[in-house]
Amino acid sequence: MTENALDTAGQRAGSAATGGVGSSPVAAPPPGTGGRPPRPTLGRRAVTFADSLWRPALVLAAFVAAWWFVAAREYVPNYLVPTPGQVWETMTGQWSELARHTLVTLYETVLGFVLAAVLGLATAVAIAYSRTLDKALYPIVLFAQVIPKIAIAPLLVVWFGLGLTPKIILAVLIAFFPVVISGVAGLRSTDPELLDLAATMGAGPWRTFRKIRFPNALPHLMAGLKVAVTLAVVGAVVGEFVGASEGLGYVLLLANGNLDAPLLFADLILMSAIGIVLFVLVEIAEALLIPWHASRRASVSLTTS
Repeated sequence: MTENALDTAGQRAGSAATGGVGSSPVAAPPPGTGGRPPRPTLGRRAVTFADSLWRPALVLAAFVAAWWFVAAREYVPNYLVPTPGQVWETMTGQWSELARHTLVTLYETVLGFVLAAVLGLATAVAIAYSRTLDKALYPIVLFAQVIPKIAIAPLLVVWFGLGLTPKIILAVLIAFFPVVISGVAGLRSTDPELLDLAATMGAGPWRTFRKIRFPNALPHLMAGLKVAVTLAVVGAVVGEFVGASEGLGYVLLLANGNLDAPLLFADLILMSAIGIVLFVLVEIAEALLIPWHASRRASVSLTTS
């Protein structure tokens, strides 16, 4: 069986994922492009990027203005809700210390997310390919998910000490479940006719997985990864709550104990920034890996006529 034949089957899987009855027709690419749509120019990308930013920027500006108005008029005492200026002064005045704690939490989050992605994908493949493993592993994965992670955090600290290990394990445990669920859903959504076609053409399990099953599962998997990367931040911070001497969770406990509202707000902003940056990175990876999917096309209509 040739690679080109399987590539064609994989392209059919992508077309099936974006097409179907009632879907909007897609214009054929111009000649001389090798069957691919032309790449957008740098100017077009800049316009698209700016267009995607102004709405959330406007909402954020309105939120900050409302925050400033409430805090400046002291409708709520400043020791509970500081002004944006106070938060900014705290963040800039203690930036070196906050940056050090941010890097610690970022390291725990990224490592936990990567491990969760690898282990989650491996578990999803095992569940999707084996009915025995499906019945054996799926209930255990669900059982592990429903256990409150804050309840097992002290146990992890007792087992592994106050270092980075308990925080990374918690990040893995929290981020693991979305990867497994999305991976299983994606791997099971492959058109059976494509699998029969690949088997008829002599493709083995590995080549079928690499050319058909995995590309077809990528949209589901990337959705799960975007959820998992934000949950990994939660896992790292929860681990720092229980026992740590550094990290944004540790700073949050200090600020709460000292009733330092500006430091508390600055810490929350940095936590949110970590989650947003990592989410955007996964979003960029999704755009590079599955540019053909309907979710990546801004012009695809959500209704049919």
